[in-house]
Amino acid sequence: MTPPMLEADLTVAAPHARPIDDLRSALRVDGDGLSAADVAERLEIAGPNLLPEPKRTPGWLRFLSHFNDTLIYILLAAAAIKAVMGDWLDFWVIMAVAIINAVIGYVQEGQAEKALAGIRGMLSPEATVLRDGRWATVPAADLVPGDIVRLMPGDKVPADVRLVEATQLRIDEAALTGESVPSSKDPAPVAHGAGVGDRASMAFSGTIVTGGQGAGIVTGTGAATEIGKIQALVGEAGSLDTPLTIQLASFGKKLTLVILGMALAMMVIGRYLHDMPLPDLVSATIGFAVAAIPEGLPALVTITLAIGVQQMARRHAITRKLPAVEALGSVTTVCSDKTGTLTKNEMTVRTMLTPVGRYEVSGLGYDPTGEITPAGGSDLAALLAVADLCNDASLERVSAGADVDSARTLGWALVGEPTEGALKVVAMKGGSDAGGARRIGVVPFDSAHKFMATLNESPDGSRAILVKGAPDRLLDRALTQRGADGSEPLDRAFWENAVDELSGQGLRVLAAARKPTRADTVSADELIDLELLGLWGIVDPPRPEAIEAIADCHAAGIRVKMITGDHAGTAMAISREMGLVSSDDAPVLTGAELEALSQEQLKGVVQGVDVFARTSPEHKIRIVRALQSHGEVVAMTGDGVNDAPALTRADIGIAMGIKGTEATKEAAEIVLTDDNFATIRSAIAEGRRIYDNLRKSVVFLLPTNGAQSLVILVAVVFGLTLPLTPVQVLWVNMVTAITLSLALAYEPAERGIMNRPPRPTGGSIVSMRELGFILAVSVLIGGATLGVFALALARGVDLDVARTEAVAMLAFGQLAFLLNCRFLGRSSLTLDVLRGNRVIWWSAAALLVLQALYTYVPFLNDLFGSEPLDAVGWLMPIAASVGVFFAVEGLKALRREREARV
Repeated sequence: MTPPMLEADLTVAAPHARPIDDLRSALRVDGDGLSAADVAERLEIAGPNLLPEPKRTPGWLRFLSHFNDTLIYILLAAAAIKAVMGDWLDFWVIMAVAIINAVIGYVQEGQAEKALAGIRGMLSPEATVLRDGRWATVPAADLVPGDIVRLMPGDKVPADVRLVEATQLRIDEAALTGESVPSSKDPAPVAHGAGVGDRASMAFSGTIVTGGQGAGIVTGTGAATEIGKIQALVGEAGSLDTPLTIQLASFGKKLTLVILGMALAMMVIGRYLHDMPLPDLVSATIGFAVAAIPEGLPALVTITLAIGVQQMARRHAITRKLPAVEALGSVTTVCSDKTGTLTKNEMTVRTMLTPVGRYEVSGLGYDPTGEITPAGGSDLAALLAVADLCNDASLERVSAGADVDSARTLGWALVGEPTEGALKVVAMKGGSDAGGARRIGVVPFDSAHKFMATLNESPDGSRAILVKGAPDRLLDRALTQRGADGSEPLDRAFWENAVDELSGQGLRVLAAARKPTRADTVSADELIDLELLGLWGIVDPPRPEAIEAIADCHAAGIRVKMITGDHAGTAMAISREMGLVSSDDAPVLTGAELEALSQEQLKGVVQGVDVFARTSPEHKIRIVRALQSHGEVVAMTGDGVNDAPALTRADIGIAMGIKGTEATKEAAEIVLTDDNFATIRSAIAEGRRIYDNLRKSVVFLLPTNGAQSLVILVAVVFGLTLPLTPVQVLWVNMVTAITLSLALAYEPAERGIMNRPPRPTGGSIVSMRELGFILAVSVLIGGATLGVFALALARGVDLDVARTEAVAMLAFGQLAFLLNCRFLGRSSLTLDVLRGNRVIWWSAAALLVLQALYTYVPFLNDLFGSEPLDAVGWLMPIAASVGVFFAVEGLKALRREREARV
């Protein structure tokens, strides 16, 4: 009696390296497949062939988490103060700001859960399986280890499968390994330590069969598949706070301490120095807190970033998480996948070589626009005829789509395999004309012999066998070569040297041959005594715009590192061509070498290596973590499911929108709608601009609160009449928030924004030097307000009129300071301050209109305690505001002079 199966019995270590008979014995499966009873028993142990649902945080808890921020605490404290004061309208306005902020964050941030759902969607829905001696189609979820499955062209592999049969089987594993061409499969065991991309004896769940057929034994289902392991990596990778969230948290804590300290000092001074009644002192302290707390700051940050999201979308970058917008501006290292990101993922013939000459081919990808130089003779025509006729691929016109994902320019799409597409394109570039040739027979490509052959008949009735394949295999079968004067003896040394030269350039090399015949059929055994025609050098070409983008990134102090599943030689050749590395002896770290390094050892070498080849998902995460350990802000790009864990772990995950998998898009913070690395360069520049504008907005906003709180503080400390009432403080906050605060979000980029190094991470969004500047401006505006208030009282006007002038001074002083803030690093005493941002003037006009309403509309007079002003009442605030503008310019000049000396 067969003993019951245990969970350990279904786990087979390194199935790619085990002989088939050994694997059958370990999984207790025979030639008839599993029985129904076996399946039921194993399904009970292994569970369904589905990726497990992640542990989900309840929605209400995720929503509340967006209130866990020091600035939001300040906002809620302001609302609580308003409630204590009985100002319920103000209370609900402030609460609405906090709730809207949380809703935006809740909607924007789906991240890991959606990433896992995207990966689960990659699994095959059905599978063809042998059970009880019969083939049947069953749901892929019902597969168990030990099942025998069959694979056909177009199938999505339903589980991890150890192949037992493979006839010309080729599988597209780009989403898993990053390789740009389908992998040929062979049932023979491979080395125990082979990486995923080198396991030719395996077919992996979620990959696509592009040609041939095969069968194999299921060795892993659900979480035990390679995709399942990637899902676990996504869940474990963890995400990091962006530099902005770190800086805002630090700034909020410091601001809270400053406000509480000043309020306490004010209470002590008012109580013990001026013996103020406790109720009046508490009221004044609450008014001070309302003035000092920048309740509009969280909304300002959120709205500024949201405006940045819209502007980045126009540059083909869709942002899924608001803080990622500015985090791009602090990126120090971009880790990029090669295939489809730096390159077009469209194989292209770049060089052709015959015994007569060498031919260079222009043009990229599957667009047949291009030229072959120099013009060739019969040798080139024969080579192009093989490219055209010994080929199963075809090209079709593609129309521009209506939606974002399919919106491509009118072009060409490949039907077939990438390598054959490259040959079809070069034949079209060379004007090759089949001339009515008819295919009679074919020897399909097989990984065992590594060539393809067709028997073709010309219109004149002559027949020839045309062959393309691996150069070494065709050299072994060739007797002659096509020379300038016709057929001549084969010069094997010439061809071997040529293959070495092309391979050294990172090109994939294929050879072409032909053989006249009168036969009606063709077989592999007949392919001897061939005439070798020439070689094709094929490459997945770099995107031209990506070369320029890499140069711009280097100028901006940003390192670009290639992390690819492709071979080291190809990766290095592409990296040299793109200017990613500058020398031929630049180091390349392969996955096998990386595997031998501890994490500490990797930290020691990671900054000196710009090319990583034959990497796995685990390696990508290790590389990202090693870079982050040096304080690097890492952006990771990718399009395959193998990139999803590293995108989740990186500071900024950037996914390709057209060729990227859903898993990758959902794991990323940024999705590029044009799959163009150059868009990353533009997005980084946009991120720097947005951060500059955000910092300008914060520096602009704080003196409003500083000046208001300073006015109240001085009045309490010196026992003066309060120049502002709490409701007037609210008016100034409101009117500047809805008019001026957002104007700086539309500022154009500063000069040389991509010629400066990335900003350092950590610290506060406002430096100590800027904080001193803010305090000085607060003193200027606050002092001017106290001066205007005192002069108004000295003229003998009513208290309400004097307070109305003080409010006007605060509003106009803030408008003057807005112009100062347009150029924090240079002088605003230039005509440039009057142009480049029309929103500034719309905001200024809105402020003037609102201030006029505040002053002259009776309803607002009653609500806010304001009074109409005469001409002198307007002249004083306006003149003082102009003085504030020039005084702040003086402060900026002193700052620039001091910084120049440092």
